[in-house]
This record gives sequence, C-alpha cells and structure tokens, in this order.
Amino acid sequence: MLAARHSPSARGGRRGPAANAAGASARRTAPRGALRQRGLSLLEMLLVIALIGAIGVLTVAALNGGIAGMQLRTASKQVAAQLRYTRSQAIASGRSQKFIIDPSAHTWRAPNGRSGDIPKSVGIVFTGAREVQPRRGEGAIVFFPDGASTGGRVKLHAKQAAWNVDVAWLTGEVKLKRGEAPR
Repeated sequence: MLAARHSPSARGGRRGPAANAAGASARRTAPRGALRQRGLSLLEMLLVIALIGAIGVLTVAALNGGIAGMQLRTASKQVAAQLRYTRSQAIASGRSQKFIIDPSAHTWRAPNGRSGDIPKSVGIVFTGAREVQPRRGEGAIVFFPDGASTGGRVKLHAKQAAWNVDVAWLTGEVKLKRGEAPR
C-alpha cells in the first residue's frame, strides 16, 4: 500500500525512470520564478490593509458630516472644557471668573489669558444673562467661588447638526449634549 502512494502512476504522472529523469531536467531548466509558489508578499498585504483603512475613514467622515462635523464636535468640546476650566479657577482662587464668547468674531476668552477661535464654518448662538454681558454682541458666563454661575447656553451648529454646551446657574455644572440645528 505504501508503494502505491509514492508511485508516479498514483499521482497521475508518467511511469518509469525516463519519466523521472524528464521531470528532473524540466525542474532544472525551468525559469527561476516559475517554480515559486504564488502568494501575497508582505508589501501587498500592507497595501490592502492601508486601502481598507482609508476607505473606512472616508466612510465614517461622510456618515458623520465630514470635516464640518469634526470641526463642530471639536469646537463644542473645546468650549465645554474652557467653561469647566473657568469654573475650577473660580473655586480655586476664591474669586469670580468670567468666560466670554463673541459669536460674530468666532472667539472666546477664559481666565489666565486663555483664548481661542471657533471655525467660521461653525455657527454660534449664545443665550445668557444680559447683566453680565461685557459688550453688545458678546456673551458671558460668570462663575462664582462656590461653583455656582450665572448660567447660559452656547449652541454650536454646522449644516444639520448642533451641540449645546449648557451651564447650570445653581451648580455651575457644564454639560455637552446634541441639539437641534437652527432653521
């Protein structure tokens, strides 16, 4: 039974020593790449993985509103973080601290010289106490040493998406949540 498994006829090849010699000479004279088994090289595999990743990133960006959506989320998180910073500075210093936002200039200011810009593609609507408004067209939220605030809302929107940064007047808590885009 072992002989049948190893014989050339069992493999479908020619019979006899002449056939073995012909097969050996064909293997010796064949071009070098012809005997190499075909497969994928590491470079080909990495290229396919990179293409799949790029397609995935583009798909996610398209589904989430693209560049404008990413700018909107980033700006919303930045404003929320600076409001929280302003509150913590009021508590730590024992003095009232003010966060100022200028919707027309797309800028904000926080204590200790902090300031920043909001992309022009992002719309801004501020709602807050008029009594603490530094100038016409600017909005402000004041945080007190006990953590409370004057309260307010910064609504950031782009295309059909919006984020609300809400500040509770009693506790000064800053919350970031999805909102409805203005019509």
